[in-house]
Amino acid sequence: MQKLVSEPMGVVAAPVRATVFPILVALSISHMLNDTMQSLIPAMYPMLKGSLHLDFSQVGMITLAFQVTASLLQPMVGLFTDRRPMPYSLSVGMGFTFVGLLMLSRADSFWSVVAAACLVGMGSSVFHPESSRMARLASGGRPGLAQSLFQLGGNAGSAIGPLLAAYVVLPRGQGAIAWLSLVALLTMTILGFVGNWYAGQRRRPGGIRIALPAPDLGPLRVGISVGLLMLLMVSKFFYMASLNNYYTFYLIDRFHADVQHAQTLLFVFLAAVAAGTIIGGPLGDHIGRRRVIWLSILGVLPFTLVLPYANLFWTVALTVPIGVILASAFPAILVYAQELLPGKVGMISGLFFGFAFGLGGLGAATLGFVADATSVETVFQICAFLPILGLLGVFLPDLHRRG
Repeated sequence: MQKLVSEPMGVVAAPVRATVFPILVALSISHMLNDTMQSLIPAMYPMLKGSLHLDFSQVGMITLAFQVTASLLQPMVGLFTDRRPMPYSLSVGMGFTFVGLLMLSRADSFWSVVAAACLVGMGSSVFHPESSRMARLASGGRPGLAQSLFQLGGNAGSAIGPLLAAYVVLPRGQGAIAWLSLVALLTMTILGFVGNWYAGQRRRPGGIRIALPAPDLGPLRVGISVGLLMLLMVSKFFYMASLNNYYTFYLIDRFHADVQHAQTLLFVFLAAVAAGTIIGGPLGDHIGRRRVIWLSILGVLPFTLVLPYANLFWTVALTVPIGVILASAFPAILVYAQELLPGKVGMISGLFFGFAFGLGGLGAATLGFVADATSVETVFQICAFLPILGLLGVFLPDLHRRG
């Protein structure tokens, strides 16, 4: 018989038994809007690089500032809200993003862009761990589906951001971002609805809990498994950093695409990422998350090896299976990690989202230096081998859980 671990602070009433789809949809929409605003920063790199005379290293440092700000704070936010849930913290955190976008619309120097990016990162540090924990609460025993729906919104937002940059910001200039900051106010309203639901659940007799199975593993095996998951994330997010931050430059340099066309082709990749995200979670619920994790990372290797040598048509075509297969890993990784350490859903969500953000920032900065020293094409040739790390997935323990 599986042992259930409840939410901290003595809240041990019956968990939500049915999937609360209105809350999952609200969280997914909020994630879409949040990541749309976030993705405006890298989508603006070609414009900022020209107007502020930045080099690739500075472009990478802007991403690093944003990602590190988010990654360092997310585990702390998750640990704090595990112990002291705050239903309306999501709306408050979104205020940082609102201020950051207003600053970005007026930024006229490298350091002012860095400061704006840090504020947007602080907003993400609150949003991701707490909203992921809310998704688990509303999952009704279908955590893979819940995480996929939640992350689908984020990937959709990441895909929309470059289009907004290409067709709204670039034609109208940097000041147009001020109008887009109104999206943050809309997101705060939606998250207020989620906060009301959570506050209502906590006011019910006995409150609410997240019921998770305790795995039959020792602390050492759990620690090794978490380490393996993080190594697999290195492969995924370093490769994703190459495409998210330098794909447009690659298309411009190698195929002489204009900025608007390159941003549109970036949308094709990001749309594939969104599709892969919605596949990964439910597939893990049915066939086991361990299989999804190692197959989704190792399975992308043939496509990444070919991409640096393909013509424009096949470059775009190859980014579709790369995005779909690689993106299917993260929902499975996150739910698998939550099941390794039951009772710490917020902390694990913050740790893994934070680690993902940190890897994205470190990858962007590192690859920026490589691009300056060699070329953007060399970056893609090197990153093509990263999915080999997917072989490590075979050493993850089978938790014997499919739902």
